[in-house]
Amino acid sequence: MKIENIKPEGYVMKGVYTPAKKIDLGDSYLIFVSGVQAPAGEVNEVATEDIAEQTRLVFEEISDILKQAGASLDDVVKAVIYLKDIDDFKVVSPIRAEYFKNSMPVSTMVEARRFCKKRF
Repeated sequence: MKIENIKPEGYVMKGVYTPAKKIDLGDSYLIFVSGVQAPAGEVNEVATEDIAEQTRLVFEEISDILKQAGASLDDVVKAVIYLKDIDDFKVVSPIRAEYFKNSMPVSTMVEARRFCKKRF
């Protein structure tokens, strides 16, 4: 079994982690992707407060990570989404459906009380 760290070119990490791990099982592989936040602006704060734009930015980043690992969003089998306000479900869910229209992964969406305001 081979385990590979996946880091897209230009990906900026803050801390000791990897954006994804690819585990080669021989005839198949598993990819585990770290949590992804909306990209940060120049002062390291979330670049936009618009939940639709944040959602698209996050899915595009996940897509880039998976591409680096030789996969795509069509290969996703499990997705977990954390929302600051569960009322944003009505905005996030249709966007999620656009990105996962082929894979239709099992999913969990949870309201989380607090998030890091800045990316670390």
